[in-house]
Amino acid sequence: MLNSAIITGRFVRDPELRTTASGVAVTSFTLAVERDRAESDGNRAADFIDCVAWRQLAEFVCRYFTKGQMATVSGRLQRRSYEDKSGAKRSAVEVIAGEVYFAGRMTEPPVTGTDFAELPDNDSDLPFD
Repeated sequence: MLNSAIITGRFVRDPELRTTASGVAVTSFTLAVERDRAESDGNRAADFIDCVAWRQLAEFVCRYFTKGQMATVSGRLQRRSYEDKSGAKRSAVEVIAGEVYFAGRMTEPPVTGTDFAELPDNDSDLPFD
């Protein structure tokens, strides 16, 4: 059987790193994922998809992603049951992230030690074919 999910959307809020009682890093976050078709008024509705990342991936997400940033999450769907504060039984479906990628435009170039202003504007100035 196959349980695979891939979504691309924007972070609804900044992710926050937590640890379990046994010291395992975890973060929960929500991505706003636009639907592929516009409504009659021309606007696109969005679905808010809950995601969970564990261990080093949770640390990576919390370090490099912020509210409004676009990301692609690859993982599996999981349904869990819990009791709310009033004792009512509830369930939630979430994506358990296996991989999280940057998506969309970067707001500034990554820090690599290269001054991007000094790079050639076209391929003709490059020393290789």
